[in-house]
Amino acid sequence: MGDNNNVNLPPGFRFCPTDEELVVHFLQRKASLLPYHPDIIPDLDLYPYDPWDLDGKAMVEGKKWYYYSRRTQNRITVNGYWKAWGCDEQIMSSSSSKRVGVKKYYVFHIGEAPEGVKTNWIMQEFRLSDGAASSSSSGSTGRSKRRSHSKIDFSKWVICRVVEHSCDNDNDDDDGGTELSCLDEVFLSLDDFDDISFPN
Repeated sequence: MGDNNNVNLPPGFRFCPTDEELVVHFLQRKASLLPYHPDIIPDLDLYPYDPWDLDGKAMVEGKKWYYYSRRTQNRITVNGYWKAWGCDEQIMSSSSSKRVGVKKYYVFHIGEAPEGVKTNWIMQEFRLSDGAASSSSSGSTGRSKRRSHSKIDFSKWVICRVVEHSCDNDNDDDDGGTELSCLDEVFLSLDDFDDISFPN
């Protein structure tokens, strides 16, 4: 996979945000129509693309791809679909202990649902919590009207982080918390994974 040549970061710097930083510094500010720096995460209509086609479209750092997308129930791509896995994970503020966002996992399957073949592509979809989304939406009302976007609900933005998971990732010290837990690994390795019913 290639590097993101459009990222203008000083030598030695890498893009390794925590979950909280993705939600508070990037997603919440985008939903509020506020500037954020560095402005390096592109907007992308994710779901028509297979995960291996993200190079040149999403911001890439190592084996992780980042992009903004709109929330949608249609997660079908050209050659497969993203299947929800596990329960929603709450993202808490380190300063106020308030919930600022939610993270949900998806696993990419090749083929048509529900008979698709599970792959090692994992997507983490970050969205604002209901309270943060309402605050961002109301706070951006005046600005959105001035920018001719009054009919767009900016609280529906999400940030997606896609990881091609492999055994080599277990030895990567720079994963920044994106690795799956040991219990997650057990579930993902089950042959009858598709027969397990998880809440959506």
